[in-house]
Amino acid sequence: MKLLIIEDDPGLQKQLRWSFDEYEVVVAGDREAALAQIRRHEPAVVTMDLGLPPDPDGATEGLATLQQILALAPATRVIVLTGNQDRANAVKAIAMGAYDFHQKPCDQEVLGLVLQRAFFLHTLQQENQRMQQLQADSPMGGLITRDAGMLKVCRNMEKVAPTTASVMLLGESGTGKEVLARALHQMSNRANQRFMAINCAAIPENLLESELFGYEKGAFTGAAKQTKGKVELANGGTFFLDEVGDLPMSLQAKLLRFLQERVIERIGGHEEIPVDVRIVCATHQNLKDLTAAGRFREDLYYRLSEIVVTIPPLRTRIGDATLLAHHFKNKFSVQESRAGLNFSTEALVAIETYAWPGNVREMENCIKRAVIMTDGPHISADDLGLAPAAAADDALNLRQVRDEAEYKAIVKALARVDGNIVKASELLGISRPTMYDLMSRHAIKSGA
Repeated sequence: MKLLIIEDDPGLQKQLRWSFDEYEVVVAGDREAALAQIRRHEPAVVTMDLGLPPDPDGATEGLATLQQILALAPATRVIVLTGNQDRANAVKAIAMGAYDFHQKPCDQEVLGLVLQRAFFLHTLQQENQRMQQLQADSPMGGLITRDAGMLKVCRNMEKVAPTTASVMLLGESGTGKEVLARALHQMSNRANQRFMAINCAAIPENLLESELFGYEKGAFTGAAKQTKGKVELANGGTFFLDEVGDLPMSLQAKLLRFLQERVIERIGGHEEIPVDVRIVCATHQNLKDLTAAGRFREDLYYRLSEIVVTIPPLRTRIGDATLLAHHFKNKFSVQESRAGLNFSTEALVAIETYAWPGNVREMENCIKRAVIMTDGPHISADDLGLAPAAAADDALNLRQVRDEAEYKAIVKALARVDGNIVKASELLGISRPTMYDLMSRHAIKSGA
């Protein structure tokens, strides 16, 4: 484990190196040398004196160095060393993203404990990033959840993926229907072929048929060459029809014929073209109601819905709001170079209690805006700009109340501390063994 000591006093530099010889110590005496060591060694932890040359009696050079270190290596834990009368600059350094501060003269034992914890947290962070990368590389990597209902959806998708069944994904806008459709494709035996998607609500009716089935040269004004449709282009792979409830009746008959015969005809053509493609559909509408109203063909509905998967809205997914908020905060903090950002307690409560009518898509936009607009190191409830939640009135028997409250408390605690079981135990006021027992009892996994 590498420790960088930034100190311009040779005597103190030597003393710190000797005191912490259990680490792989490298040293630097000024900003240029410090940045060179950061680039070369990528140390996990840095201790730095704010009084660096050419401003040894001030903090200007030290704060500028800190800013550059955090820009180069956002994951590095920086501990600033300050004089007894320099608390204001120490607080400023923390606001910029420093991990902690320690006053001079240094208490080697206390500083050693601070270093030990900094290395431990850095190791946890690296492990968490590794696990996130493994998850991102998996077909279900786009899905982040601890909710029992959503985990059941994932298990059902894993069962359905290897089959040839047509799948209907039902859920509100923003719940991740296309993410699930792509995951289904990646887990199927068609994963090496194309995944094609089309939104039936986003394309005018007079253009939708040509988008779906293609056209021959001269079929209509402007048809200068033969063009394949999306269905044909997806041959061998998966074709995703988003918002299929908006498909015009005139095209429903043509889609039904394709599903029955597995052949298409381009507009202006007379040749039947065989196409082997798996159909996955999605809609936020109630297709049974549309069928009853005569706006959706019943025979097409049954062809498309061999397997129906209902995606729960974010407001019903216990603990997922804060879990996703942490995920998006981490993602956008890196993108926008806002290292060290965290949520205030009030912000986390606002996230937990807000109904999220726009679901995960609304959450993503909200957190991105907050990361960009917040001024300090903490994202406040005001930065989120969420409307206050209405009070709920639940009526359950005593055993259900106890079990559900216990389950919700554990899941919410894990989400609030971004999956850290030690912190979640402290938040709940229980020991770690008790925490593990309760997680086992309620079938709660520690990972996302």
